[in-house]
Amino acid sequence: MATLETIQSRLAEAITQSEFSQSEIARKVGIKQSQISCYKHGRKMPALDTFARLCEVLEADPAYILGIDN
Repeated sequence: MATLETIQSRLAEAITQSEFSQSEIARKVGIKQSQISCYKHGRKMPALDTFARLCEVLEADPAYILGIDN
């Protein structure tokens, strides 16, 4: 399993590489845009349900972000 810093970095990368703006991501996930900014800059980690929705919206592999080797 990856370190917290690695998880935050990979989540930030997925947000940055998304075709959506932070406000669009927030709207699709059902959270405030400021939360997306906090996740992107490593100030907070999303709750599990929010993480799952983020991965779906960002089309990101949760296992990769969490550093789980299959």
